[in-house]
Amino acid sequence: MSLLRVQGLFKAFAAIRAVDSVSFEVRPGEIYGLLGPNGAGKTTTISMISGLLKPDAGEVIVASTPFWSDPQKAKRIMGVVPQELAIYEELTGRENLEFWGAMAGLSSGEARSRTTELLEALTLTDRAKDAVKTYSGGMKRRINLGCALLHRPKLLLLDEPTVGIDPQARLNILEFIRNLRASGTAILYTTHYLEEAELLCQRIGIIDHGRLLAEGSLKELQDRLGGDRLFVLEAELKETSPDSWDGFRQRFRVIQKTERQLVVSAIGPRDPSECLKDLLGLPVRVENVMLKRPSLNDVFLQLTGRELRE
Repeated sequence: MSLLRVQGLFKAFAAIRAVDSVSFEVRPGEIYGLLGPNGAGKTTTISMISGLLKPDAGEVIVASTPFWSDPQKAKRIMGVVPQELAIYEELTGRENLEFWGAMAGLSSGEARSRTTELLEALTLTDRAKDAVKTYSGGMKRRINLGCALLHRPKLLLLDEPTVGIDPQARLNILEFIRNLRASGTAILYTTHYLEEAELLCQRIGIIDHGRLLAEGSLKELQDRLGGDRLFVLEAELKETSPDSWDGFRQRFRVIQKTERQLVVSAIGPRDPSECLKDLLGLPVRVENVMLKRPSLNDVFLQLTGRELRE
C-alpha cells in the first residue's frame, strides 16, 4: 500500500501550467526522487501535497484518505522540510525543536523527550543550548530536518534538504535520511544533486514544464538509453548536423550535441564494435570515441534537453 498517491495533479497560475496532470506514488520504506530543472513544478507539487496550495484538479491521497476530506489527519501523518529554512535564528536548537513539537500537538513532556532523542540522532546535543544563528549551514539544515520529525511522521516531504551546505554536512544528512527509510518512513525527495538521487532513491520521477516525463528505478531509466552503454564522440561538430549523415538516425539516438561532443546510444541490440566502426566512419574528423554506462544525468538530458541546475 502506498502512503502517498498523487493522481492527475494540476495547478495553473494564469496561463502558466505549473503542474500538469502529474501522477505518482510513494510506498513505505521508499525514497522517491522528484527531479527537474528550476521552475519544473517540483515545489508547487510539494506545496499541494502538504496543503499549502489547493490543486485546480486531481487528488492527493495520504494513507488511503483524500487529503482535502480530512486535512488534519493527513498532516498528522506527514512531515515537511521546506527548501527555505523554517527555524528561529534567535532561539536555541532545543527551543526550536520543542516549539515545533508543541505545534505538532505533542505535550510539553513529549516534546522535551523527543527533542533530546533528535538532538542525539542529529549529533547536535553539544550545541543544543546555543542560538541557531551561531550554527553552520549544515547544522541549520539538520535542525530544519529535525523540526519535521518531532511527531514521528510516516511520510516525509524533503524539498532540497542539502542545498547550500558543505560535502561533509551533506553526507551526514544523507546517512540520516537512509536510516529514516530503513525504519519504514516513506520519503518524497527533491534535489538538484543527481548523485544524491542515484545514491538514495529506489525510484525516480523526472518532471519538466509541469509534466512527469518518466519514472522508474535508476536501471529502468538507464535502459531507456540503450541499457549499459553510451558512446561519446569528440570532434569538430560546429558546422555539422547528424540529420545530414546518411542512415545515422536509424542507427543512433542523439542524447546531447555540443560544438565539440556528441553523445549517442545505439538503436537496437547491436554489438559495440559495430557501433564504434559506424561512428569512426562518420563524415567528420573524429578525435576520440568513448564507451560509457548511462548516468542519471544522461537520462535527464535526453528527456529535458537541459542540465538539472538550469
